[in-house]
Amino acid sequence: MPEGDTVWRTANSLRDALDGKVLTTCDVRVPRYATVDFTGETVESVLSAGKHLVIEVGGKVIHSHLKMEGAWHVYQPDTPWRRPAYQARIVLGTSDRVAVGFELGVVEILDTVEEAVGYLGPDLLGPLWDPAVALGNLEAEPDRPIGLALLDQRVIAGLGNVYRNEILFLRGVDPHTPVSAAGNLAKMIDLSHRTITANKNRNARTFTGDLRAGRHFWVYGRENKPCRRCGTRIRDGLLGDNPLEERQIYWCPRCQPAP
Repeated sequence: MPEGDTVWRTANSLRDALDGKVLTTCDVRVPRYATVDFTGETVESVLSAGKHLVIEVGGKVIHSHLKMEGAWHVYQPDTPWRRPAYQARIVLGTSDRVAVGFELGVVEILDTVEEAVGYLGPDLLGPLWDPAVALGNLEAEPDRPIGLALLDQRVIAGLGNVYRNEILFLRGVDPHTPVSAAGNLAKMIDLSHRTITANKNRNARTFTGDLRAGRHFWVYGRENKPCRRCGTRIRDGLLGDNPLEERQIYWCPRCQPAP
């Protein structure tokens, strides 16, 4: 599942392929931007911010978001793609690389980086990471369930559903707990930063420290299985600000007592 660490690695790959290079191909396969052509322009920068990717080129910004199914691949010219061409939303080529964005949830051309990511909270993997700002953002909504606040990119940028569930287990906090009752928030923020930093260079993230298949997670995706700590059956459910935004949650009712 694409989260901040996945996007950070993707940005590194795209930076190596595109940054400072002249585009020889630009094919935006989104009807609204079908006439956009940056061929002949030099890519100025490739940035990640939380779960967003930003490419500055030709005085504009290509903003993309992977959502659930998206991915960027980098190929040598004339190399077969690993996904079908009909899934491609944008193709950017240089003399020695081809970057293809498949099934991207968002592809848009904007005027500034601020338009794309200016609303985000501090980026856990960004150069300007500020835990004090993240703490202030969390504390600003004391009655909101902590399981929603951690997932809100306006509060902290980079955490997705996997991290949300695993961080709350490690801190012993039920996802339904109000922010004001969730214990030491500074420690929760620090754990989030340390965990995503530790995982950023891994293709398979782990929260248990065990890299063996099937041993990576404490609770995520383990509904009805015994807790690795206490043996209690892991529970699952849905949590969201409204029915359209509900996401799956997992927790151990003994290790994460109800508020």
